Amino acid sequence: MSEVCAIAQLGSPVLRQQAEAISDVHDSAVLQLIALMQSTLATTSGVGIAAPQIGYSKQIIIVASRPTPRYPLAPLMEPTVMINPCFEALSGEKLKDWEGCLSIPGIRALVPRYVEIIITYTDQNGALVRTGLSGFVARIFQHEFDHLQGETYLDKLENNRDIYAESEYFKLIANPA
Repeated sequence: MSEVCAIAQLGSPVLRQQAEAISDVHDSAVLQLIALMQSTLATTSGVGIAAPQIGYSKQIIIVASRPTPRYPLAPLMEPTVMINPCFEALSGEKLKDWEGCLSIPGIRALVPRYVEIIITYTDQNGALVRTGLSGFVARIFQHEFDHLQGETYLDKLENNRDIYAESEYFKLIANPA
């Protein structure tokens, strides 16, 4: 079985650092870090992970949308490793929707995010990828990208009243108005 790392929790200094760019995607340490991220994410019901969340201030994220108990309506996609990612919004349109974080257990919040983005990243083979994302997958990307900037989704809130205990969030989605 692959090694699994503890998830860094809010307050851990690594979550507030600007992550370092990866210079060689074929470096054995980078490949080991990606494997650690993959094995750790697989043990959670998260839909993405960033290297700082397992204690490494490096610019690597994995976007892995899938239906889970935390996100029952998430679309299914292959987990995608993204190295040195960046993005640009296709318009100024933002939408508020629910987010949680493995590093901030027990709460959810309504977070405004760009609806449609263009992302650029290097894949595990060293190829440069440029593609568009929208909806929930664009939200995951922006959430994980924030971790590389030393930010969390709580830093993006418009109002503290948008923060809910996770137990109240689950009640809310079970009985939508």
